[in-house]
Amino acid sequence: MSAPVYGEPLPDDVLRLELSGDRARLGAEALVPARGPDAARLAERVRGRDVLVAVEDADTFLAQVSDTLAVLRTQARAVWLQHPDAPVAYRLVLRDEQGFRAWLEEVAPGKLRIIQRADGFELTTSVGKLPGPDRNGPSVPVRGGRQDLATLRRELARLKGRFTTSDDLCLVPSFGTEVAQVARALGGTYVAPEEGLFDTLCLVYPTPRPAPDAGSP
Repeated sequence: MSAPVYGEPLPDDVLRLELSGDRARLGAEALVPARGPDAARLAERVRGRDVLVAVEDADTFLAQVSDTLAVLRTQARAVWLQHPDAPVAYRLVLRDEQGFRAWLEEVAPGKLRIIQRADGFELTTSVGKLPGPDRNGPSVPVRGGRQDLATLRRELARLKGRFTTSDDLCLVPSFGTEVAQVARALGGTYVAPEEGLFDTLCLVYPTPRPAPDAGSP
């Protein structure tokens, strides 16, 4: 079942960063943030700025953009991810794997998170996983080969009704997930235009691999 796309209007006065594979583009400038000099240049450009991240193609995967997200997490003032199918975006708190573990260890009710898998969404809270149609499968399975965003939206609203003081939610995609699909999943956290279920949305990304030393093969 299709679901309308909800989110926030595209922000004004932002730096637009376009991603394609492991490459990032700022206007006419192309960068590969996995390379040290390019990462430093990107950090210089985004420092203290609000950044709107857009994905140019459907085959850019989360694991490919981890170096870019690591720079944005430490340098940008705010980070937005644009939806690929509609003029809306989502403001994100970026967390690497260590930051996600620290968030989970905080003493607070709920700790709601969406584990985004190839076969659907697993909804997990501080008291366990929300069961789905198949006890061993995801909470919200894919339908017809597509994400079931309508059911995701409904189940998140139900969880929010149970954990009323939980104001943040983390999306934890498998690292082979396309960034465009990540953005679509974030749409499931909104129940109407500009009406999100949570005050804060967190995106967990894979910790980048260390760059090879100069001269290494």
